[in-house]
Amino acid sequence: MDKLTVLKVGGAITLNKLLLDKFLNNITKIKGKKILVHGGGRELDLFLNKNNHPIKMLNGRRITDKKTLDYALMIYAGKVNKEIVAKLQSLKINSLGLCGADANSVLCKLRTKKELDYGYVGDIVSINSVFFKLILENHIMPVCSSITYDKDGLLLNTNADTIASEISCNMSRMYKTELWYCFEEKGVYQDDNKTKIINKLDMATFKSLKSKGIISKGMIPKVSNCFNGLKNGVSKILIGSLDAIIENETYTEIIP
Repeated sequence: MDKLTVLKVGGAITLNKLLLDKFLNNITKIKGKKILVHGGGRELDLFLNKNNHPIKMLNGRRITDKKTLDYALMIYAGKVNKEIVAKLQSLKINSLGLCGADANSVLCKLRTKKELDYGYVGDIVSINSVFFKLILENHIMPVCSSITYDKDGLLLNTNADTIASEISCNMSRMYKTELWYCFEEKGVYQDDNKTKIINKLDMATFKSLKSKGIISKGMIPKVSNCFNGLKNGVSKILIGSLDAIIENETYTEIIP
């Protein structure tokens, strides 16, 4: 079975050209087939502030009203996605920028408004793994933004960590799939002072650190998606700096 590496890039990396260029250069060192998933939340926050539009977050997830969705579409599926694709092409990595509506790659449904209304946010219904395999087998690297859609053609904002996890789970039926969550930190810390990285993170430790508020905000859905991936066929899940992962230095591995 061929190897596939699904990478999710986030945090400060997509906002900083030097960090992003270094990250994309590092991708050239990874052997085998690859899929890249990205958000762009830091850049969206800057844009919202510049346009005097409120930023609303709940449990580490963005509340997306119509104007925020319009801005996210421009930044995630437009500016960030195409800058990444252009840089990858310059590095001789043939790539294709996507949102979930393209080739029905990520179909979602509007999140139900129960106790909390997240606005124009999508929960994943299906991943078009046949399409992803077709692209990969033709030596093209998919670059997936976090804009998705539903069966009625409504564009939606979907958590990029969740997209990366669901793509990994689906592709693990066809490839030996690893999922790497890459950001500016070295991994998951076990203290508030960020002095020590957890090398192996299991569910019991995750629950303990979450209850203490050490794992909080956006890290909660990220780590939750990791455990979902492990339960659904993903062979290995790592969190940390791509530099460190490639050099086999300090990072966090998620274990059962």
